[in-house]
Amino acid sequence: MATAETAKITDAPKAAAQAAKAQVEQFATAGNQAFKDAVEKSLAALNDANAYSKQNLEAVVASVTAATKGAEALGAQAMAYSKKAVETQVAAAKSLGSAKSIQEVVELQTSFAKSALESYMAEMNKMSETFAASVKDSMKPINERVTAAVERLQVAR
Repeated sequence: MATAETAKITDAPKAAAQAAKAQVEQFATAGNQAFKDAVEKSLAALNDANAYSKQNLEAVVASVTAATKGAEALGAQAMAYSKKAVETQVAAAKSLGSAKSIQEVVELQTSFAKSALESYMAEMNKMSETFAASVKDSMKPINERVTAAVERLQVAR
C-alpha cells in the first residue's frame, strides 16, 4: 500500500504540471486567436477607411472637374458677349458717324444705350444661371460624401 500512496504523491506534481501546461496552452491559444481576430478587425477597418478616403478623393476630383467646366463655360460666355458688344459698339459708332442731325445722334445714342443695357442685363442673368448651375454641379459630389458620412455615423451609433 505504501507504494500506491507513494506513486500518488510522486505523480501529483506531474499531474499538476501537466494541468498547468494544458492551462497555459489553452490561454496561449485563446490569446493568439484574440490577437488574430483583433488584427483582422483592424485590417478590415483600415481597408474601409482607405475605401472611404478614396471615395472622398474621387468626390473632390469630380467637384473640381465640374467647377472647371463651369469656369470654362463662364469664360466662353464672357468672350462671346465681349465680342458681340464690341461689334455692336462698332456698328453704333458707324451709325452715329453717318447721322445727319443732332436729333438723329441723340435718338441713335439713346437706342444704343437702351439695347446695350438690355443686352448686358440679359447676359448677366445668363451668367448668373451658368454660375449657379456650376456651383450646384461642383457641390453635388461633396454633398453626397457628407450625406454618406452622416449615414455612416448614424449607423455606428
